[in-house]
Amino acid sequence: MTSSGFFHVPLPKNEPVLNYAPGTPERVKLKKAINELLSEQVEIPMFIGGKDVKTGNLKEIRAPHDHKHILGYYHEGDEKSVKQAIEASLAAREEWAAMPWEHRASVFLKAADLLCEPYYWTKINAATMLGQSKNVFQSEIDAVCELADFLRFNVKYMTEIYNFQPISPSGIWNRLDWRPLEGFIFAITPFNFTSIAGNLPSAPAMLGNVVIWKPSKNQILSARVIMELFRDAGLPEGVINQVFVPGPLASDVVFSHRDFTGFHYTGSTEVFQGIWKTIGNNIFRYKSYPRIVGETGGKDFVMVHPSAYPEQVSTALVRGSFEYQGQKCSAASRTYIPESLWPKIRDLMLADLSTFKMGGPEDFSNFINAVIDEEAFDKLSAVIERIKKEKVATIIAGGKCDKSVGYFIEPTIVLTEDPEYFAMEEEFFGPILTVYVYPDSKYEEALELCDKTSIYGLTGAIFATDRQAINLASQKLTHAAGNFYINDKPTGAVVGQQPFGGSRGSGTNDKAGSVLNMIRWLTPRAIKENFVPPTSYKYPFMDEK
Repeated sequence: MTSSGFFHVPLPKNEPVLNYAPGTPERVKLKKAINELLSEQVEIPMFIGGKDVKTGNLKEIRAPHDHKHILGYYHEGDEKSVKQAIEASLAAREEWAAMPWEHRASVFLKAADLLCEPYYWTKINAATMLGQSKNVFQSEIDAVCELADFLRFNVKYMTEIYNFQPISPSGIWNRLDWRPLEGFIFAITPFNFTSIAGNLPSAPAMLGNVVIWKPSKNQILSARVIMELFRDAGLPEGVINQVFVPGPLASDVVFSHRDFTGFHYTGSTEVFQGIWKTIGNNIFRYKSYPRIVGETGGKDFVMVHPSAYPEQVSTALVRGSFEYQGQKCSAASRTYIPESLWPKIRDLMLADLSTFKMGGPEDFSNFINAVIDEEAFDKLSAVIERIKKEKVATIIAGGKCDKSVGYFIEPTIVLTEDPEYFAMEEEFFGPILTVYVYPDSKYEEALELCDKTSIYGLTGAIFATDRQAINLASQKLTHAAGNFYINDKPTGAVVGQQPFGGSRGSGTNDKAGSVLNMIRWLTPRAIKENFVPPTSYKYPFMDEK
């Protein structure tokens, strides 16, 4: 329920990014945390109804960059675990929904502040780096800064919604009562962003909802730290319940339950579409129509105009394509480059790639780490092998794959003669960039190719100094990207600055980190109070004189 009055919270600021340069205090503290995590094997239970739940069915957590190293174990649940989590959430729902919003907000504001203290930022960075094979910078901007931003800015967006009220003429008080949804919300989170894993369950919970949270099996190490963070910040028992179960098993229980009321998802397009279909088939079972919010895949582009600066394009491509091994839904994976600029851009990219160091994230000098697991490695290596055999494409950099120690794929650049080649259309979720070189005079045709290529519409960028060329790209590519960047790489959206999400095959475009996402987890009730009710049914027009 909303509070009885209107309140404002201090305007949040984006959490500063620590640089971890040699000799800095943060580098020393984080190195210590990494070594401690490497020296032990943690055992991670599920968290249901405010209590640790151990099933005894232990599953290994291995470092992707050193798959012989066991970081720990997690307790895998079953159908009974999901049912327990639903029961715990529904038991907590009434009291949590009735709590004044400022007390709910305080829990998550406290969590943000705790996260930025050494006890937590060292733990969550170490867990993200080792468990998800992220270098220190990629982990810092994700697991600490973006997660803290989500928590703080979402409180601000919550107050904006609550303060949105109708007008009231004399003698009448009109108001909107912003209610949480009636039931429980199911959140499925991905491996690639610790911040997203924290945001998907916490955004609805902040608004008075209760949540069942199923993190990716490849992110459990840092997901547990998030759950401990919420617990230590004072989150009541049962509000967020964390279960480690196979996706199909959880879906069978959740999507057939009468009180299922919302789905918050980041992951593959194929899985999201299958779940949407399941929800549709079960629509007659539910107490209310479920809210479905999802951010899925992308085949993100960089369009280059002849007026662009090659040095800027090259930097955007090597960062946008290969940071975190291309395992970002926003990663640049296709680019359209004019003939006049291609030789210079190619040489600059190849020079940069020759300096890349690849290895484990414990070595802070490594820019490239491992892909997440063997399944991802096998898929990506198969794509590279296919490209090597085909005549319409040439690998001009990278292309080597080695899983003897860790799941390492070299950053790979593919040059194709066919703008509709499969590597220009299909999402790979790895360090593969495909280049199509177009005649300088065919810029508008290249824009049209870009718009119709692939089913996705998540992120994209235009590089140009010619303003008319930028304007034309913005118009032609209106629906090609939900996050459109001008002279910048298509990755790195910041909470409060670039609300993130796409449409077409990329999701519902409900913009995580904005008021647009938050409002999806509320259902308003319009209330009219008449201070002086009429005492006669007659209206003035009925008078005879």
